[in-house]
Amino acid sequence: MAVQKKIEVDSAKVETAIKAGIPLSITTYTLPHEMEIYMNEVLTTFLANLDQNHMTEYLTYCLNELITNAKKANTKRIYFKQKKLDITNQKDYELGMKTFKEDTLNDINYYLGLQKKAGLYVKLILQFRNNKIKIEVRNNSELTVFEYKRIHDKLSRSQQYTSVEQALTQILDDSEGAGLGIVIMILMLQKIGLTEENFQTLCENGETITRIILPLSEKTQASINMISDEFVKLIEKLPQFPENITTINRLLSDPNSKMSDIATQISNDVSLTGELLKMVNSAAFALASPCHSISDAVKLVGFRGIKNLLFSIGSIQSFQQVPGDKVQLWEHAYQVAFYSYNIARNFCGKERSIIEDSYVCGLLHDMGKIIFATSHPDILGKVKKICQEKGIPVELFEKLVAGVNHAEIGAAVSEKWNFPDVISNVIRFHHDPLSAPEEVRKLSCVIHVADLLTYYQLNQVQFYQFDPEILAMFRITTEAQLNKISTSLLEAFKKQES
Repeated sequence: MAVQKKIEVDSAKVETAIKAGIPLSITTYTLPHEMEIYMNEVLTTFLANLDQNHMTEYLTYCLNELITNAKKANTKRIYFKQKKLDITNQKDYELGMKTFKEDTLNDINYYLGLQKKAGLYVKLILQFRNNKIKIEVRNNSELTVFEYKRIHDKLSRSQQYTSVEQALTQILDDSEGAGLGIVIMILMLQKIGLTEENFQTLCENGETITRIILPLSEKTQASINMISDEFVKLIEKLPQFPENITTINRLLSDPNSKMSDIATQISNDVSLTGELLKMVNSAAFALASPCHSISDAVKLVGFRGIKNLLFSIGSIQSFQQVPGDKVQLWEHAYQVAFYSYNIARNFCGKERSIIEDSYVCGLLHDMGKIIFATSHPDILGKVKKICQEKGIPVELFEKLVAGVNHAEIGAAVSEKWNFPDVISNVIRFHHDPLSAPEEVRKLSCVIHVADLLTYYQLNQVQFYQFDPEILAMFRITTEAQLNKISTSLLEAFKKQES
């Protein structure tokens, strides 16, 4: 008998998915033992990255119950088809279930082979977003009315029990074997402070979906808030936003200001003029001919565009004063800015404000990560000491330094510098754009897609991890379309870099 090769968990991809708020998905057709082990290990790694290890034992049980039930449901469809029985007919269902368990156990490989041939799958999806963990098991066999009723009867019945032992002694149901498992699963969830309300079963688009939604533990959430608050205090120690740029932005915001006065104010600062023209003439803006004056720049990019570019330059200048290795972060920021502007220009042509705001929002989306990267070691040590004194795990502190919660930190920085709400909100919601305020939702989606594309190009994110609802905004429905856009943007970006 051949020894099955162990599937290794890619921890980096798990971390990327958590930080970006995107789903992790694993699909299997026959659920061999090594795949079951792999799913458990991915769940364990996922929970460990969120400092939710106390849930692992209980959720592993729940996961094994759900994926086994999903596989069994698929096998049942194959078995009924082979027996020429209608699974949606009550009498046929009762007749088939009398022999289902014994027949399939005696020749399980035969039925699993037919299952795979029919394309019946079991899919695990894990996602962390809005401080909530989603564990979802899907299979493409819709529940029958009686199966659905049976599950909900068991969910209702589970409320009668206070312990697993009590459930075991009072339930006697081996017709399908799933009833007791569901009750125990609800009792397991109760042990980590959840109820049957955290558990959902539904049918949608040909799939049966079983979903568990869990908030982060109160202790973890309180710890994250405390560490974030300490880092927000560090913002006070950051250099102030450059006064010359603050003055010009104040003029740009004044409806009584004359363009000639603003152009003169900018032109008087030789260094700023050079930086601004360099940015306007970069490949990101793809101007038909070079721009040589501030007056021309305003005509080409617009008042709002110039204002946003000044925010970009001011942020870069401010962070240059702070020690720390920021090269890789800024390279990523420039790439996302380039992608954002070009996506906005190509897909939001009639929405000028989105086009004008896209570059600066793309450039500054990861400002929170730059804060962590540039924090002085003494300050980091101080926060770490506070964590130790308050009993907060060092691992959680290190995860925050690595970028967890960076969107909130970045938004706090932009607010300190009195950036427009649109920039602060996009920074805050760039990993969860559909939750952004309506007025910045589409722009947040632009930045979100641009950001994910950089990871997609490194094979750290796959097509399925892009939200279909977000892609639809940009008329992207297939991976081939996404590949075409990705390739085009990457080639253009490399060209401007060379």
